[in-house]
Amino acid sequence: MRRSSSLQRLLIYGLSGPIVALNVWLLSLLFRYFQHPITILSMAAILAFLLNYPVKFFERARITRTQAVVIVLLVTLTIFSILGVTLVPMLIDQTIQLLNKIPDWLTASQANLQLIEKLAKQRRLPLDLRVVSNQINASIQSVVQQLASGAVGLAGTLLSGLLNFVLVVVLAFYMLLYGDRVWNGLINLLPSKIRDPFSTSLQLNFQNFFLSQLLLGLFMIFALTPIFLVLRVPFALLFAILIGISELIPFIGASLGIGTVTVLVLLQDWWLAVQVAIAAIIMQQIKDNLLSPKLLGNFIGLNPIWIFVAILMGYEIAGLLGTLVAVPIAGTIKGTFDALKNGKQGDFMSTVNIAHDSPPE
Repeated sequence: MRRSSSLQRLLIYGLSGPIVALNVWLLSLLFRYFQHPITILSMAAILAFLLNYPVKFFERARITRTQAVVIVLLVTLTIFSILGVTLVPMLIDQTIQLLNKIPDWLTASQANLQLIEKLAKQRRLPLDLRVVSNQINASIQSVVQQLASGAVGLAGTLLSGLLNFVLVVVLAFYMLLYGDRVWNGLINLLPSKIRDPFSTSLQLNFQNFFLSQLLLGLFMIFALTPIFLVLRVPFALLFAILIGISELIPFIGASLGIGTVTVLVLLQDWWLAVQVAIAAIIMQQIKDNLLSPKLLGNFIGLNPIWIFVAILMGYEIAGLLGTLVAVPIAGTIKGTFDALKNGKQGDFMSTVNIAHDSPPE
């Protein structure tokens, strides 16, 4: 009997790996085939999750849900319109200027490498930077080609982005009004044993995750913008927003954003790049150690290794969108299993302080 049970367990474990790999591959194919509608629906769902907080606030004031949704939608559209008139044109202008200057910065960095190699030869040091120089030349040619092709399709890209934004807002509006009916219809397809734990865990994980990441990203933007302006960093607002947006990618996003901005500034001024990196890292530590625990709480969550695995799998399946939703999905799965294992109907939150780069104690 023991041998039979051990053999069955071995077969289950042995077959689970290929089955999981097959499911990941099928999900990747499915997403690539329906990439646009899935992306629109996912962004609308995330927006609806975030807007559900102010809707509930107005509902507590004895306002009907329809009226609350209309009020929140009008306020949201007003905010987006103000940002679209003031902030977006400024960001587009800075982005175009940055893309136009990158080839010059790469050329300057190549000249600096040649100067370093010349000084090394004068001091008889075995230093050969020709490989790096050739890579910079290739990067310059690639950037120039991308700028030429991107300038042609800029108007089409802006128009497509505007249409997608309208679709997201309209879908989010209908999700706030009728999403409960659709969700209840889908969730009733699941077995009754996991129906409630999965539903509650999914809503809690997504709402808490995206709300906290959005607030942390806004903190980085508002904290770094004046610092970059004082340091006279070129494209200060664009770089601060880049770091803030990268905060939406859990666990590694902030580091990637800071690293990208530091490298771009390094192409122009190495000492300024050092100051930018130090300022951004200090703000990141303040965010991680003071703000993140208050926003996310001390939840017993996922191990950072599993977070990293979830992010990699999410990126492989759905690209950038997959990295954004990988952690709350993983937290939902763990929260559901924990609730079923413990037999508790109230403890569905399985998240982690993803802003920290160190494993939990």
